Amino acid sequence: MLSVKISKKVRVDLSTYNSDFGFKNKILRMTWNGCYWILFRPFNLNLFNGWRAGVLRIFGAKVGYKANIYASVKIWAPWNLEIGDYSSMGPGVDCYNQGKIIIGNNTVISQKTYLCASTHDFTISNFPLIVKFIEIKDQVWIAAAAFIAPGVSIGEGAVVGARSAVFKDVAAWEVVGGNPACFIKQRQIKE
Repeated sequence: MLSVKISKKVRVDLSTYNSDFGFKNKILRMTWNGCYWILFRPFNLNLFNGWRAGVLRIFGAKVGYKANIYASVKIWAPWNLEIGDYSSMGPGVDCYNQGKIIIGNNTVISQKTYLCASTHDFTISNFPLIVKFIEIKDQVWIAAAAFIAPGVSIGEGAVVGARSAVFKDVAAWEVVGGNPACFIKQRQIKE
């Protein structure tokens, strides 16, 4: 059995952790959280889709024409979200976008998917936050309950299978699945 010797001097020290995004950001987040529960979440019928898009735009989101964002979607920072025309974020999607998340046109993010645009550097003792960009291109389908990791790019037309965990970029028109997500086949659309 391989044994690893760990120095007693090397320790995780969270007493020096600082996740401060600044006073302005804290006020903006508090305002967004209040508005989310009062002006966004209660308006869950499809006829309020335009209303929800408008609320997101007020907080800096770029929401495309006829984009559909369900009322149960959790969005950490609307100002870090772009979603294209005719795209959809399904019920229970968690958009943890401390970093920017861009979703292209005609793209579906299915229910209970977790989009995570930040992580921590576990090699540094105080575990600092690292903010990374996620880009999901046009005509993509992220199936139910998938996890998209920080810094990942999903190529045009790609499909991510249900419950998959994506830690590396996915090429255009690929179908991937599993944990970690692996190539399954090329996506071909029939007329």
